[in-house]
Amino acid sequence: MVLGAFLFATMGVCIKYASVHFNTFEIVAYRGLIGVLFLVFATRARGVSLRTQVPGMHLWRSVVGVTALLTWFYSIALLPLATSMTLNYMSSIWIATFLLGGSLLLQKAPAPLRQQGPLFVTVLAGFAGVALVLRPTFGADQVLGGLSGLMSGLVSALAYLQVAALSRAGEPESRTVFYFSLGAAGVGLLGMAVVGAHAWTWPTALWLLPIGLLAVLGQLCMTRAYASGATLVVANLQYSGIAFAGLYSLVIFGDALPLVGWLGMALIVASGIAATFLRERAVPQMPAEEHA
Repeated sequence: MVLGAFLFATMGVCIKYASVHFNTFEIVAYRGLIGVLFLVFATRARGVSLRTQVPGMHLWRSVVGVTALLTWFYSIALLPLATSMTLNYMSSIWIATFLLGGSLLLQKAPAPLRQQGPLFVTVLAGFAGVALVLRPTFGADQVLGGLSGLMSGLVSALAYLQVAALSRAGEPESRTVFYFSLGAAGVGLLGMAVVGAHAWTWPTALWLLPIGLLAVLGQLCMTRAYASGATLVVANLQYSGIAFAGLYSLVIFGDALPLVGWLGMALIVASGIAATFLRERAVPQMPAEEHA
């Protein structure tokens, strides 16, 4: 899990450099194409069939997953890397929000509503952390980047739930990642046809290759971690990606995040960890998650 988090944070660095020369649709398209090629060879070598009996489930996973990718990559281009990673990693808080919302709407829950109080506190604390990270500003890029980062975390939570459903349906992780990569490539290419594409220039085009490879390898590391490790431990180790992104922000990009911003990030991480523990208690069979 720590290796997967490191790979995703490193991918974020490459995206930040690539976003100067390519638009978001281009980055998503090339990331998807590289992932498809990698997984075609990987599944063939392992003897895993790519034929599926649940195409509709893969379609929905691709819709929410690609939406999460587009919004996250766009936020990386506009925000400090550590801030963008933190907002994307709010998925545990969003899932807790879904759990609470379902409890209130249905008036029933895996645990009685009065026992959901601590979970409700973690959700409020998480959004308080967002307020500290994204302090009120008149900068349009900060507003758009912040909203995109929040949206990426929200839609990632939906993607995690769909990945879990595919796992219960018996789909191997490599097949799930393949169809997601295929969807990303398709949406990216469609977006390129609408908004246009930039000509490749060297060496800037070289940033596209590590983005695709780091994404696929990160997903495989994360999936293996959830398959073989304790879910709570793995879920919380996922937050190490924020530490890696913070180091990259300071050392490579020289981002000077104020103290209140770091406090907000710490509050989001603490809330996410607490929400993971409380959610596991409320829903013992909550399945493994996979990065969007």
